[in-house]
Amino acid sequence: MAIKTIAIIGTGDMGSAVGRVLREQGYRIITDPDGRSDTSRELARQAGFENLDGLEAVVSAADLFLSILPPAAAGALAGRVAAALRSSGEDHLIYADCNAVSPAGVRRIAAQLEGVCAGFVDAGIVGPPPGKSPQPTRFYVSGPDAGCMAELHGKGLDVRPLGADIGRASALKMAYASLNKGTIALRTAVLMAAQRLGVGRELQEELQYSQAAAYEQMCRSVPFLGAVARRWEGEMHEIEDTFRAAGITGDFHAAAASIYSILADSELGGETRGEQPQHRDLEAAIDIFLRTAPPASGDQS
Repeated sequence: MAIKTIAIIGTGDMGSAVGRVLREQGYRIITDPDGRSDTSRELARQAGFENLDGLEAVVSAADLFLSILPPAAAGALAGRVAAALRSSGEDHLIYADCNAVSPAGVRRIAAQLEGVCAGFVDAGIVGPPPGKSPQPTRFYVSGPDAGCMAELHGKGLDVRPLGADIGRASALKMAYASLNKGTIALRTAVLMAAQRLGVGRELQEELQYSQAAAYEQMCRSVPFLGAVARRWEGEMHEIEDTFRAAGITGDFHAAAASIYSILADSELGGETRGEQPQHRDLEAAIDIFLRTAPPASGDQS
């Protein structure tokens, strides 16, 4: 199938950047702005998206639909797209769920669209948005219809097939994020605990001495987690479910979700990437996060 028009919902940091690089490759990029935040609308405008009026118009015009949302919103969007396809009578659309959901979750999403679209792709995005790294953003894809995504390989994206089984791409995404974002949550928890225990500055000095690379990563990432914390909280719960289904404890990532919940509820939790300062002191950010954390028990025996 020749792909000419690609629909993308939503248009946050990742979705807008993916749309921009694909538009630069000559694709028509469309979206439905209804229900999106002012920030998402502006990112889509800057990336050159074309706004259409409603999902029915979007599914009628698009050859390929990329769902790039917080995991909690993935199922609802699939249901709305299925309803729009039934209403419009269109059956040519390929739907790619590119969200950080568990393998079981993506199979439930695929079931919602069964019989109403031309194909379904399980896609897991790994890496920062296009343009944020020298390496291209990786799209791991699986499912019997995943071959249609091969056309996008080398066009600002690195598309990597994982076979015909729906759930394999999501499994890889879950495993990768469990290490990447799970490690960031652990580092944040360590810094918060040390600060509460009165040894925050001393720990930072030790980290600079003995784990300089890890400390640099903390300084670059932890103070700016407020902008992504709510989305990553949901992602940790998806990883928790994935691990439990595999017979591995989900407790690590349930705890990580609780850390991201604290950060999302803090005064930095309402930030967007564009609003954040170029530099924020690590110790000051930890102090802000601790204002939202449960109080200390006082038992340090």
